[in-house]
Amino acid sequence: MDIPVADGAACGGHGGAVSWARARERARELGARLSTPVRELPLGRALGGVLGDDLRALVGLPAFDASAMDGFAVAGEGPWLLVGSQLAGAPVTGLSLSRGEAVEIATGARVPKGTESVLPYEHAEVVDGRVHGQAQRGRHVRWSGEETAPGELVLAAGTEVTPAVLGMAASLGHDGLEVRLPTVSVLVTGDEIATNGLPGEGVVRDALGPLLPGVLTWAGAHLERVRMLGDGFGDLGEALATAGTDVVVVCGSSSKGPADHLRGVLRDLGAEVVVDGVACRPGHPQLLAHSGGTVFVGLPGNPNAALVASLTLLVPLLSAMSGRPDPSGGLAEATLVGEVASRPDDTRLVAVRVRQGRAEPVGHDRPGSLRGAALADAYAVVPPGWSGGAVELLRLP
Repeated sequence: MDIPVADGAACGGHGGAVSWARARERARELGARLSTPVRELPLGRALGGVLGDDLRALVGLPAFDASAMDGFAVAGEGPWLLVGSQLAGAPVTGLSLSRGEAVEIATGARVPKGTESVLPYEHAEVVDGRVHGQAQRGRHVRWSGEETAPGELVLAAGTEVTPAVLGMAASLGHDGLEVRLPTVSVLVTGDEIATNGLPGEGVVRDALGPLLPGVLTWAGAHLERVRMLGDGFGDLGEALATAGTDVVVVCGSSSKGPADHLRGVLRDLGAEVVVDGVACRPGHPQLLAHSGGTVFVGLPGNPNAALVASLTLLVPLLSAMSGRPDPSGGLAEATLVGEVASRPDDTRLVAVRVRQGRAEPVGHDRPGSLRGAALADAYAVVPPGWSGGAVELLRLP
């Protein structure tokens, strides 16, 4: 698939911004073209990825005949002569039951050879070394392989790796998984950025470092690092050239001011620009480019604008790179209520709460403020020239 180059293709050119919908489409196209290679990762690193190969059971589940209850493993008809006990994790070598015999047993313990059922404590009584009660043949034993047979196909390639998938893979004998999971590094630029404490004169607290990790996890990516940079050209160039991840996100430096060096650095790297500016508010100064298999995403420095830009370019890109659905989509349209004005040429992204098919603006959605997004369920996508009625909803992480 050929990826179109942004209008005014050279990095640093003044080509016109693309529409919001077209920008998302280009991000998906690039992600599909530069899909993340399948990597074998330990279970602790595979969460959020997509299976790159079918998952098969290395052992049966259960792996052995085990008691499902605390009680007595029995053979034949009762009453049963109590001949021993068995705890979970203890070996059972040489221990077997003949008809009319019982072994006291713990939940999860391997049942002795010859066991026909387990009689729970609450249904049993021990009198003079014999167990009395009514046992039902085959009950309360987890028979080897009854849930999953060794070698059985359990999950197909393309399945998202959830916490339940990780637990199941471990129970089936896996220490790692073959997955597609894009790796991302985040560069937060600005001499005026502070990472802790109360900001002083002319200083602002970093909101993007805390914001983006959750967005990346939600989109199915693995964050390798967040790095703070000043506004120097050389520092940004070194950081982009040595990032070593599938995707590099640059926060700030994507506009065209005197301290915004991203376009120049990308030009020096020979990067091909796919999106240079998006006709939306907030979030207009966005960039999407690639070079040598690495994708670069430029986000505005204002936090709400950066979140909008993340949902416009970054989330569709990462989802396509791993072959999973875009989590920001999938919401039905809703009727946008309240006094909302559209723009003649730009798409507006308005923070809303969704209730019974109605999207109600929450306010507080200026480019530099995340207060509206923190109160909202979604962004309402207000197209240019909109005059009322239903709008598309973009899910918030």
